[in-house]
Amino acid sequence: MARPSDVSAYCSTTTAAKRLGLSPGTVQQMVENGTLEAWKTAGGHRRILSSSVEAFLARSGGVGVLPQTEPHDRLRVLVAEDDAIMCKLYAHHVEEWELPIDLTIVGNGVDALLELGRSPPDMLITDLMMPMIDGFEMLRRVADNPLLAETDIVVVTGMTDDEIEARGGLPGDVTRYGKPVPFSELHGYTQAKVVALRRLQRRAR
Repeated sequence: MARPSDVSAYCSTTTAAKRLGLSPGTVQQMVENGTLEAWKTAGGHRRILSSSVEAFLARSGGVGVLPQTEPHDRLRVLVAEDDAIMCKLYAHHVEEWELPIDLTIVGNGVDALLELGRSPPDMLITDLMMPMIDGFEMLRRVADNPLLAETDIVVVTGMTDDEIEARGGLPGDVTRYGKPVPFSELHGYTQAKVVALRRLQRRAR
């Protein structure tokens, strides 16, 4: 990107990271993959377009953004998983369950935040080790967003207890499964969510 004429429209990586609630390293990756617009100074420092930071906040459910929360009769499930084979397995099993589910699958935490901002799911299933924004940072963002308070979170990971604790742990209300993915247990969990959604619909009528 060319050097801007109005440098006041740009901010440093550190400032952008604080505004987004992410690590500077994650913000640098977002610049490299084009998620955020930026240019580099002669000394190699990034200057990030402030408007692109605000646009990302808006897309990912930032302050003041009201995502779609209209009534729905199908369970909304969002899966965040970067392994292509695992994504196909999720799609295959959900189809086999023959439940009223609208499934969305994304490959990283950035895309997950965008989907969460557009339409809060009833259920989020996420890996922890993903590119760009990992599951830990994504879940911190989710916890800070009151509009996502009703979203049930399921973590599926191969990490050990010690490894998870070393990264700051998980929120207390998160359901955790190990890998390989226990699809039979996940089926039961999802089926219970479908039943709960139907009960909620009957009460609303």
